[in-house]
Parts: sequence; C-alpha cells; structure tokens
Amino acid sequence: MKTSLIIDNTDQPASGGATFVRSDPNTGQAVTEAAAAGVEDVRHAIESSAAALRNWSMGGPTARRDLLLKAAELLHERNDELSDLMVRETGASASWAKFNTHLAYDMLREAASLTTHIKGEVIPADKPGSFCMAIRRPAGVVVSIAPWNAPIILAVRSFATALACGNTVVLKASESSPGTQYLLARILCDAGLSPGVLNFITNAPADAAKIGEALISHPAVRRVNFTGSTKTGRIVAETAARYLKPVLLELGGKAPLLILADADVDNAVRAAAFGAFMHQGQICMSTERIVIDSSVADDFVDKLAKRASNYQIRAPGEAGFPLGSMISCDAATRSEVLVKDAVAKGAKLLAGGNVRGATMSATVLDEVTPCMKVYYEESFAPIVCVVRVTGVEEAVRVANDTEYGLSSAIFSRDVKLALEIAQRLDFGCCHINGPSVYDEAHMPLGGMKASGYGRFGGQPGINEFTEVQWISIEDPNQHYPM
Repeated sequence: MKTSLIIDNTDQPASGGATFVRSDPNTGQAVTEAAAAGVEDVRHAIESSAAALRNWSMGGPTARRDLLLKAAELLHERNDELSDLMVRETGASASWAKFNTHLAYDMLREAASLTTHIKGEVIPADKPGSFCMAIRRPAGVVVSIAPWNAPIILAVRSFATALACGNTVVLKASESSPGTQYLLARILCDAGLSPGVLNFITNAPADAAKIGEALISHPAVRRVNFTGSTKTGRIVAETAARYLKPVLLELGGKAPLLILADADVDNAVRAAAFGAFMHQGQICMSTERIVIDSSVADDFVDKLAKRASNYQIRAPGEAGFPLGSMISCDAATRSEVLVKDAVAKGAKLLAGGNVRGATMSATVLDEVTPCMKVYYEESFAPIVCVVRVTGVEEAVRVANDTEYGLSSAIFSRDVKLALEIAQRLDFGCCHINGPSVYDEAHMPLGGMKASGYGRFGGQPGINEFTEVQWISIEDPNQHYPM
C-alpha cells in the first residue's frame, strides 16, 4: 500500500517525494510505503488547519455531530480494511484489531454527542450593573500525535473530541502504523469534513524529533495531545513548555492487580490473564504486576501458569488465537532480557519466556523482588510479575511502588474495603473485581505521576480541548474612581 499526506482533503506527496517503508514485523515484507513529511509539509498542514478554523468553529453543533456520526458509519463499513491493515503493520491479533474498530466507532459516536454539551455559566458579579459569564470556546489548532499499539482507537481518541469542540486538527501518525491511520483520516474526509479541518502527516522514524518540534512550535498551534511512552512524553512536554503550549499526555504504565486474601481466585486468574496478555501486553493499562496476599498465592500462580501455558501464538490475523506478535524483533529481545535478569536474581519462571522472532509466549514470573529490572521497568510485553505480600498495608505500599500511575485493579469480596483501598492507590483508574485493561468512550481516562496528565473522554475531554473565557456586559454610564 502506498499512502500520502492529506492536506486540504487532498492526497499530497511529501516535499521532494521522500517516503519510508513500514514492514510486517513477522515476515519483514513491506506493507506500507508512506510519505515522509518534512518541516515545510508540517508548516503547510498547520496553516491549512488555521485557515479552516473560523468556519469550522463558528458552525453549529448539529453539523459537527452529523459529520462525526457519518464518519462512525464509514468506519463501521470499512472495518475489515482497517483491521486487516492494522494486523499486517503491527502484528496484532485479529481479535485486537476488531476491538479497535468497535471502540473507535463508539468514540466517534460519543464525540458526536458532546457537541451540545460544551457549556458555560453565568457568574454573579458584585459590580453594580455588570452581567458576567464564562463561556467555553475552541482552543484552536490541535496537534494530535497517535501511537501504534491501538492505532485505530487512539488515533480516533486523539482527534474526535477536539473536532467536536470546534477545533481543527493536524494528526501525526505513528511511524509503525502509517497506513492504518491514513485510512482513518481518509474516512473523516470522505464523511464530509471541510478542507483543512483534519490534516494528516506521516514522517520517517529518523525525522521524528524535528517533525515533533515543528508541530509543537508553530504559533498557530494551541493544544498538543500525545499518547505513547513516558520517555517520548517527557520530550513532548519539555518542548511544549518552551512554547507555553498546554499538553494532554497519556503515557506508560505498570498496572498492579491487587488480590486480597478473600478474593475469588478463579475470577482473579481470568482477569489477570486477560489484563496481562491481551495484545501481547502492549497496552498502556496492561497488568504487569500481581500484588497478591501470600495466603492465596500458591493456588493463584498455579492456575495462572496453566492458563498462560495454554495460550498459543499463530500468524497475526488468524482467528481463534489470542496472541499475535510484538511490534518488532527488538521489542521481543528486550523483553527476553528482562525475563533472564529476573530469573538470574531469583524469580521463578512458571510459564513462557520463549522468544522467536517478533513473538513471545505468555510469561509468568513468580517471587519477583525490587532487585529485578522487571519489577520497575514497563515491559510492554506478555510478561506478568507476581509479588507476594502479607496484608492490605503491604499490598498498597507495593502497588504504589512505581513511577507510573495509569491503571490498577483490586480483587476482593469486601467491596467496601476495596473502595477504601482504591482511593489510596495513586492511579488514574482503579477497577474493582475486573481487569486493569478497561476503556469506554465516555470515561475520563488518564494517569498520574509518570503516566501523564489530563483526561480523554466525557466532560473532562471537553475541558482539555476548550478555553474558558470570561465575558462581562457592563453599564456604560458606570462610575470610575479616577
């Protein structure tokens, strides 16, 4: 597949015709030849979006709602094309690709519903004859930087609410999923977006730093949102800080699943396996740590290891098999190093640990301690670590013993106790008697600490993509004290 930049709803080559190739992580065969944007292309895309802003932002909510609903229907119609390309570009399983199209459809519909919920308020004024109000208005041009691990969901999330609020958007695709995200941008254009409302760029991996700087630094850009690694998120935040640009960041995670002494072990095993191994653990909310009371640990790890050993890896896209490949051979090799380090330092390898090319089997490590790299580092792989504790206080301490703070989960029959514990966990999400991997279009998803700041979804999403402006209407004959 060959893809272009999309500027003013028109497919355009990059300056000088530069391209780069994204290959299948399993076969090494070329999947997408994408345009490799330069700084001049970035400037062109942003200025196009800036020119489109007034008409788009001044239009009524019904027009924006109808367009987003039309885009949702087109996404539904083209879901096979989208999911098939996603599988080939990223090595995802067929089930994960289909889930991407399903949730992205919901996100577009949810964004459509937000168009009539962008509201202000009347504020009582002490000044005689003065009427004051606060309104929410579009922020302006939004730069959306999308990742590869859920390329359909997270690209749609990056622009849908922004568009619903009346902003225009420049979407920068991941270098690992340029074709998938190109198809998404094309769907929005085909739904009837006016030229410039959503522009789309791709860049070669080697150019990521200069393209990111060019996007963030342009004076017309008013908001930036980025989903990806904490390492890159820090660079985005530092760059934006130099130009005083507000940023919405959803970054890495090291999600704990707390299993208390009274938990239903069988249900906890099912949730842990789903949370740890879905999409090969390459989800920011993936369950990377099991923090379990020692009294139930033996039963739990035995059952989890048996379940993990039964998961089979097949060619990406083949139905009926839960595991696909990782994003690259390098990612799999790095994960193997983490496992070997843990085993060398005393961890017990109960299942998996096998790497072949870009694939890794579902891996369970027991008796993990802080001296092991995998205790603190985000593996972003099908690896789950079991940390045994005694009592609630130690469980809370260990769960919080991480720089990350995105998602967490608790299994306990005592819901009142679980609610109390949830409020002591420094994570943006906490799910009681469910897995750490959980997302809905209208929920306020976001993290704490090194997992970022800001929230996507619902009213918090509206707040991220709008400015509050105070407007007063005053008595022209008022008295002035000078």
